[in-house]
Amino acid sequence: MQLSLSGKNALVTGASRGIGRAIAKRLAEAGANIAFTYKASEEKAQALQQELISLGVKALALKSDAVNFAEAQTVVDKTLSELGSVHILVNNAGITRDTLLMRMSEAQWDEVIANNLKSAFNYTKAATRPMMQQREGRIINITSIIGLVGNAGQANYAASKAGLIGFTKSIAKELASRNILANAVAPGWIDTEMTDALTDDLKKQMEAAIPLKRSGTAEEVADAVLFLASPLASYITGECLRVDGGMAM
Repeated sequence: MQLSLSGKNALVTGASRGIGRAIAKRLAEAGANIAFTYKASEEKAQALQQELISLGVKALALKSDAVNFAEAQTVVDKTLSELGSVHILVNNAGITRDTLLMRMSEAQWDEVIANNLKSAFNYTKAATRPMMQQREGRIINITSIIGLVGNAGQANYAASKAGLIGFTKSIAKELASRNILANAVAPGWIDTEMTDALTDDLKKQMEAAIPLKRSGTAEEVADAVLFLASPLASYITGECLRVDGGMAM
């Protein structure tokens, strides 16, 4: 068995930057055609689309708000129309609105829950029927170790990511009989545009708390997604795979 996705079609949400972008590239490098969503940056989306096409696969950039149920269905319909099928769904879209609970507004709570948790429901709901009809599918939800251990100032984020783990396990049980596997990947401290804004001192403090004594890369998260999407993971479902250097042990 090889980590080849030749002949497969993948849909990745929130892929114009960071972990989502790395996932789209890694799946394309393995031979999968890629449809991906983005919300704001047309320039970054077009650049990624061209980069994916240069790898010899088909690539489809679709502007969409992951929170919108109808737009998720439209994205899946366009993917089916252009690529013919959806074999792999990666629910990656998400945001943070960090603050202590006493200062957290209702809007900050609702926005994070909608973007991180409802978005996964939207796309999974839309992709499930075609996956069931083809009796094949992989659903991979990008959660976080914060959903496993919690974190001060991130009650909304932790709740959304913990909910995503429960969602993953539930749909894994519902869809297993149709050969649809559902798993989650929980990144730890990963170098992204979001962490670039932090001070060097704070980065050093965070890395000191990690057994491997370093932050991870978006590509290392993408490698875990590739594994779960590949034939090598054909008997794995309902699992949450941590990619955190041992941080949440």
